[in-house]
Amino acid sequence: MSQSVVEGPPREVPGVARRKGPGAGERLARAAEHGWRPAALLLAGLALWWVTAAAELVEPYLVPSPGATLDVLTGRADYLWQHTWVTTYETLLGFGIAVAVGVLAAVVMVHSPTVEKTLYPVLLFAQVVPKIAVAPLFVVWLGFGITPKILIAVLIAFFPVVISMVTGLKAVDPEMLQLSATMGAGPWRTFTRIRFPASLPYLFSGLKVAVTLAVTGAVVGEFVGANEGLGYVILQANGNLDTPMLFAALLVMSLIGVVLFVLVDLAERLLLPWHAARRDTGATTAF
Repeated sequence: MSQSVVEGPPREVPGVARRKGPGAGERLARAAEHGWRPAALLLAGLALWWVTAAAELVEPYLVPSPGATLDVLTGRADYLWQHTWVTTYETLLGFGIAVAVGVLAAVVMVHSPTVEKTLYPVLLFAQVVPKIAVAPLFVVWLGFGITPKILIAVLIAFFPVVISMVTGLKAVDPEMLQLSATMGAGPWRTFTRIRFPASLPYLFSGLKVAVTLAVTGAVVGEFVGANEGLGYVILQANGNLDTPMLFAALLVMSLIGVVLFVLVDLAERLLLPWHAARRDTGATTAF
């Protein structure tokens, strides 16, 4: 005679509490806990800047006051916005090209050891060459248009993308690849279902570095030869000893990098919530 066994709900083990995901209130508390430190450091820097200018410890033409910088940001907002848009466009286009080419190059390098051994030293050599040194050549070859700025942004942002993607594609658990081959999955299915998803956390880490470097690349290109963009504004302000405008342009340029970094981080949290949650848990337990 067969005997059926009816299982009830799992019993709680004494002394062991179930682990629940953080709620909205807990996430806000964590953000507040970790957000006050950089906010306090930023406020301290602003206070030091204000005290230095108010006490006239440094000449105003060397370090303007926060008030003078704010006046430029508000009074010449249209002028700054016009050049900010140019730099942002160059940054986004260069970053997008670097991501597309970098991911494709990483996939080819991982699947072909011959290509990797041939291409990797060239990429390393191109990375160590100072971009400010080759920027004038791009201006000579391509003119004073937008193309040299985008190309420099691509060159600076390309290396972090390809290196992080190669690392991610190689970091796949070999047992998962063996299991996929045992179940009869082809190379394309293995790549789309196992390799590529597993490489995304590494890729996003490289994207955060690359997007900030792309801003630098665009501005470096504008330093060499341009008649618009924040790099052009900085050069003009420096030549005219207009330090309030120079500081204002530097603040806007930094803000572009911060905003783009936050957008990439937000994309990671939306596409990889499991990885973002694990990262936040690790950061919380570390302090």
